[in-house]
Amino acid sequence: MKPDLDFITIDNNRKLIEQLLRELVLEPRINALKWSGITHQSPNIKIGYPGQHLASLVTGVKGSKTAARGDDLEDGTEVKSCSRIDQMDRCKDCKAPVARTEKVCSDCGSSKIQRKDDSKWLFAIKSENDLKLLTQDVPRILLILGDYPQFKAEEYDTIRFQCFEIWMNSDRYQKFKNIMNNYYHNIYLVNKASNSKKTPAPKNFWPYRYEFYLCNPILTFSCIATEASTHPNINIDRYIEPSANRREIESILMPKYLLKPAEKELLKEHFGFKSDLEIPEWINESEREILPLRETKSGFAPKIPYSRKSVKKRRKKGK
Repeated sequence: MKPDLDFITIDNNRKLIEQLLRELVLEPRINALKWSGITHQSPNIKIGYPGQHLASLVTGVKGSKTAARGDDLEDGTEVKSCSRIDQMDRCKDCKAPVARTEKVCSDCGSSKIQRKDDSKWLFAIKSENDLKLLTQDVPRILLILGDYPQFKAEEYDTIRFQCFEIWMNSDRYQKFKNIMNNYYHNIYLVNKASNSKKTPAPKNFWPYRYEFYLCNPILTFSCIATEASTHPNINIDRYIEPSANRREIESILMPKYLLKPAEKELLKEHFGFKSDLEIPEWINESEREILPLRETKSGFAPKIPYSRKSVKKRRKKGK
């Protein structure tokens, strides 16, 4: 879990990170929000390629210039980005899409809006070679997440960027390997055999869910941007030096409310907790070690065919 110092060639990272987020993410987003108000198009700025730049600055490792067709970083690190910023929401009454900046539905005027917060990381594993590459050959997986820290309060002018690391050469991450193996052998191959005309959906890896915490992700970077839609102010609240050995860094804690009754019983039996109340509110890595993987639903990702007729019909009904 020690980064290869030979690949760490970018200096002055903290200052460059702030400049990068301002120039490649926040300022383009402000312009997109302005034009979205005129065109009624989504202001969502995809984080994929800006995420690659951010990954290089957080790790100090340059990219390999492969444009997602080879190693993301020169040291072999795999970079996955997920953005929950400016997702398109949905009206609960007429089901029309609603922009994050809209207070009411522009189709029917309803204020009942379902705010979306469900973007995730995707892992496409279509062969034994893909599985080996991900779980054995890749030294590190860097997960980048953009979201709203106060999403539940419907405060969308404060944005957070985080980077998490998972290392394949450490026993701490065996459950990540198990999850990907289970997906490939028990979901991908099974679905592929039952319907060869359809490609099974990639593995969905959801931020802040039970599976995510079981994989012991290490938070190596975090920053908050306030007044993000007008005059962004960036505050870096966590930054692990690129050269630091990750072995001694604690992984993030799992909230107790994610546990099912059977999982709480396991913790009580193993650690001697006499009741649910004695179980810590935040479950650390050693306590998570005894927790099992959960069964994953198999199947294809549902695809809803696009139809201009159905859109017009929905809008007419909504009005």
